[in-house]
Amino acid sequence: MITKGDWDFHSQYDSYVPIIEQFIEETDNASAPWTVVEATDKNYTVLKVYSAVIKALEKRVSHADSHGKNAKKIEIIKPKKNEVKRSSKASKDYTRGEYEEELHAYGDRIRDIHYRFYKRKLPLMIVYEGWDAAGKGGNIMRLVRHMNPRGYDVVPVERPDQTELDHHYLWRFYTHFPKRGHVTIFDRSWYGRVLVERVEGFCTEDEWKRAYNEINEMEQAYIDSGGGLVKFWLEISRDEQLRRFKQRQDDPLKQWKITDEDWRNRKRWDEYEEAVDEMLGRTSTPHAPWTVIESDDKWSARLKTLKTVIEYSESMFQ
Repeated sequence: MITKGDWDFHSQYDSYVPIIEQFIEETDNASAPWTVVEATDKNYTVLKVYSAVIKALEKRVSHADSHGKNAKKIEIIKPKKNEVKRSSKASKDYTRGEYEEELHAYGDRIRDIHYRFYKRKLPLMIVYEGWDAAGKGGNIMRLVRHMNPRGYDVVPVERPDQTELDHHYLWRFYTHFPKRGHVTIFDRSWYGRVLVERVEGFCTEDEWKRAYNEINEMEQAYIDSGGGLVKFWLEISRDEQLRRFKQRQDDPLKQWKITDEDWRNRKRWDEYEEAVDEMLGRTSTPHAPWTVIESDDKWSARLKTLKTVIEYSESMFQ
């Protein structure tokens, strides 16, 4: 049972002691404390481990029994007004010729950038969120058109299945994080926790209130590890959404895009509006800011997303 690695560890015992002491000290906290077990006497070791596990289980059961009764309420920290400006109207209108010319030029640059991500072994995540019919699919199609299909994945996020529900809500997204040199594009994302799950009641109030910090910390950890992250919110007006809904409904080739759920969600526009404001205000951070894409005009929206990805990528290469 004794390997060469065990002997190597033993020979450097004194070198490991300060390292172990440091990580215990710096990761010991109220939510996840360390229990140091004196392991000289085997019987004492077993009893102390049993005692610590039983104590933790009893505490967890007691907390579960009091949930909703004596549980501590989480207070919402309201975002600053106008912290993230939202508009559905672009500052510039494009003719078809101008649009096609810029789209082609951006496509060439995206091709080059994608190759540089691969050569430098840098991972990149691009997150798309937005109103129904805001044009996420069309934006993604133009973004990946000039990428090497072996170097990117598009992850369409739908309702979680039972396996995903049995894990922490972020688990299913971690499994799709890009490897080094790869690009992953999320068509909707973990922000569903503070949007649809909040509005539709698919999680508790404490759960979606807690999610803001959980998401910010997750994104910070990913970026600190060397990854890149671009977040898009596609904004359209209520009238433009209605026009696009009707257009899809009347077009036999696009009817599959419109569902009863889309119409039902539209009736709760004001509730989603409040959730969006808070999401943008509380999760637009210095390390992972939101970029609002004015999407009433599809051409300008597509060009802005491409330009944003290019500029962000160039900053990573510096």
